[in-house]
Amino acid sequence: MLRFLHAADFHLDSPFAALGGEKAALRRQEQRKQLRELAALAEQADLVLLPGDLLDSARAYGETREALEEFFSALRVPVFIAPGNHDYYTLQCPYARMELPENIHVFTHGEPEAVPLPELGCTVWGAAFRSDWSGPLLRGFTAPAGGGLQLMVLHGEVTEGQSKYGPITEADLEASGLNYLALGHRHSCSGLRRSGRTWWAYPGCTLGRGFDETGEKGVLLGTLEGENCTLEFRPLSGRRYRDLEVDITGAESAEQAVLNVLSPEWREDILRVTLRGEWETKPETDSLTLTLDGCCWALTLRDETRLTRDIWKMADEDTLRGAFLRILRKQYEAAGEGEKRERITRAARYGLAALEDREDV
Repeated sequence: MLRFLHAADFHLDSPFAALGGEKAALRRQEQRKQLRELAALAEQADLVLLPGDLLDSARAYGETREALEEFFSALRVPVFIAPGNHDYYTLQCPYARMELPENIHVFTHGEPEAVPLPELGCTVWGAAFRSDWSGPLLRGFTAPAGGGLQLMVLHGEVTEGQSKYGPITEADLEASGLNYLALGHRHSCSGLRRSGRTWWAYPGCTLGRGFDETGEKGVLLGTLEGENCTLEFRPLSGRRYRDLEVDITGAESAEQAVLNVLSPEWREDILRVTLRGEWETKPETDSLTLTLDGCCWALTLRDETRLTRDIWKMADEDTLRGAFLRILRKQYEAAGEGEKRERITRAARYGLAALEDREDV
């Protein structure tokens, strides 16, 4: 039985530009602190697989280099790094400049190379991005039969289409003959997948960096035993991005409508709240942001409301618009309460928008 930790896409030193200088710097500190949590989890594994984009760029702050060196020094098991499109390998990259312990292996070539681990009954393969793009790195590869478990650590994109990020097809996976392929590049966890005899997965990124990376983020703890594989997702601590929509139609106030959906558990998280629905006047988003200060660590407020409009007011006009509205009003009055009335109202809005060369979504 072989136990492994699979983590990827730390993106250390991300700019976090949307947060502004001070909070962006705090987020980078939080990224570095996560490395200690990862080191503690690695104590449960026989080896660690890190398929790239540990760094957000080819450069790193001095604090980040120090945090990585501390992290690597804390790991007592073999560690394998396959640089990706953000932390691609060059002679000037941080990996080449750091003094790494002997148990840390960074793959540096653009084609798969092997590191046998006879004491663990396995071989670990890997390859590196040598620039911010790469052709297929797995294509044409087949692990040799026998010789124990065959694993690979690789940054790449599983796709049947075109990609400049180490594209991997289903046929590549099936032909690889690997027991497990540890992938990096996609920022959401894929869960355990299988192609042919090869198990594979993306753990996702370790920490959300924007509203396209919401929810829990973490790493995978896995076990290989013969042809069988199991994975356990382990969420890491840290602030989460949450993207909320609040309909303020009929609410006592926009403030109250937002407060009704916020949870005290989100006080340390980063929220984007989009206001929707109808309101008699446009909400004062600046003052509302100040009012909600303290409900979360950082807040972005977007106003996508529309002014309340009596859509049936023009139904008696002797115009095409009036004729259109009279037809729908008759259906509306016969519909009774509920979803059918709402659909007719939406149809009236869309029709008015088309007749008036406006946009209504």
